[in-house]
Amino acid sequence: MAAAAIWQWSAVQTADALKAGEISSEEVVGAHVERMRAANPAINAVVIDLSGPALEAARAADRARAQGAELGALHGVPVTIKINIDVEGQANSNGVVALRDNIAPADSPVTANFKQAGAIILGLTNTPEFSLRGFTDNPLHGLTLNPWDNTVTCGGSSGGAAASIASGIGTIAHGNDIGGSLRCPAAFNGVATIKPTQGRIPAFNPSAAVERPMMAQLMSTQGPIAREVADVRLALEVMSRRDPRDTWWVPAPLVGPPPARPIKVAVAKLPSDMQTDPEVMALLGKGADHLADAGYEVSEVAPPDVSATWQLWCDLISTEISTLQAGQMRELGSPDFNHSLDGLLALATILDGEGYMKAIAHRSRLLREWLLFLESYPLVLAPVSVRRTPGVNADLGGDEAVRAFFWNDTRFVSAISLLGLPVAVAPVGLAGGHPVGVQVIGSRYREDLCLDAAAAIEARVGVLAHTLWAR
Repeated sequence: MAAAAIWQWSAVQTADALKAGEISSEEVVGAHVERMRAANPAINAVVIDLSGPALEAARAADRARAQGAELGALHGVPVTIKINIDVEGQANSNGVVALRDNIAPADSPVTANFKQAGAIILGLTNTPEFSLRGFTDNPLHGLTLNPWDNTVTCGGSSGGAAASIASGIGTIAHGNDIGGSLRCPAAFNGVATIKPTQGRIPAFNPSAAVERPMMAQLMSTQGPIAREVADVRLALEVMSRRDPRDTWWVPAPLVGPPPARPIKVAVAKLPSDMQTDPEVMALLGKGADHLADAGYEVSEVAPPDVSATWQLWCDLISTEISTLQAGQMRELGSPDFNHSLDGLLALATILDGEGYMKAIAHRSRLLREWLLFLESYPLVLAPVSVRRTPGVNADLGGDEAVRAFFWNDTRFVSAISLLGLPVAVAPVGLAGGHPVGVQVIGSRYREDLCLDAAAAIEARVGVLAHTLWAR
């Protein structure tokens, strides 16, 4: 059996080989540059090519190693960054034509942490306008396609990140998530991710003119996407390092105390009004079987009210957008963006000042209910989507299409965003040739338990990207 190409190596394997001197960073980055040039034109995932500076950085990394410098956890390892966080000297356009010259004066904490660990930025990945759609397309950089099938979406808003990593471009992709923007793309592209607890990974954009609204700050998280769960774990460790510019960052340990064994997993009972695809739901069942086979105690249980949790997410984020952001967004956004935004706002109750304050208070009640539930069941297994991957730009089919995607298909995704809880995603197989992923939800700062369960599923399913490459 032929040895895997360098671009197919995991991040862990790549980092280990570089530290052992078995390969140079220039060779590794060069292999990924070649892969990017071969694979990216068909999917348009990496929209800012930094291969020139990346190769220079790789040569500098090799010189540092030769001189005996202390090596970081990702020394010489190629990664990608989503275009909505700051990389010094690059435009943080957020997919908006009018922001194409919004040059970052300094690195965001995520970028700085990657660089401090020795990682090399290969390129910047695509996002929809204002990173606010679940479908990755914009007038500035165009449409990103799903490498499994160009008739279905790669998801959003971290669609470029997930499509690139599934295609073998880089070893780790940065993304972020306020309503499913890490989890849906990971599931639709057959790769793994972790949406960390709010406060785990520091975030801040030096290019930002104003601070984000309060609930956007509490619901938005940065996170890694990778082909293998071990790579997600490694990236989480690197990305989580302290940065004083984030006022919400928490110095929580990455590994918590061991829970009672066997660990109880609640397979979430679905609300009765959700329309599901039998093949997708069968794969969710297989995910539960894999956890049971790994020694988890698995049972079907109704978690706290996911529908009410989702609705509160929608009301709060839509109220903040309507009050503070919609004017500029509508002025700068394309007709497609405005059409999709209308569909989201149509699902919400836009709150007045009193209603907004009561809604924030109600969030605490819902979060308390979930935290108490997680005391009895430390993990919850839930779908990413209960139906198959939707078509390209399916949200442009009108308000009902937006409702179908956010309310019916991915209700368990955005609901958890409201709560700030950690969620891992692992692929569980293919439905109609398209990847299907599951969510593993945990209690605050227990990313370790979520990733352990995701790794147990991966050990039984395999790395789905290998199937893609073999086609």
